[in-house]
Amino acid sequence: MPISREALRSRLHNRRSAVILGLAGLAGVHVMDLPAKFTETPYLGWAYIGIILFAVVVIERLTVKGSFLDYLGAAGVSLAVLGGYVINRTVGMPGAMGDIGNWFEPLGLLSIFIELFAVWHSLAGFLVLLKIRRLDSSNR
Repeated sequence: MPISREALRSRLHNRRSAVILGLAGLAGVHVMDLPAKFTETPYLGWAYIGIILFAVVVIERLTVKGSFLDYLGAAGVSLAVLGGYVINRTVGMPGAMGDIGNWFEPLGLLSIFIELFAVWHSLAGFLVLLKIRRLDSSNR
């Protein structure tokens, strides 16, 4: 039995809420670590500001409507931050070699959880939105 448009809309609402929560958490973790980054490695502090601003913009867009691009943007920024974490813990970044091997820092572990949460729900929301669009186009 095919799922109804209303049920899909409900799922999309839940996924959108989860993505917003994930992006807010991602931004919050980076706000907490921002003063230390500016002290240690200013270019990473500016990167954090970029991440925070991007997350805020996508949160706003998802709050208003939420498009394919918004869900992909949320997944992309979360994956990029996760990739940065892995690079920082394996080979390090210029001027930031102190965290190599430091996989179990509490704020870092929280960040990993939040990023994976946001990626999962972003991709799931994208797929639900795709199902809604297909259903809408088949009903025309």
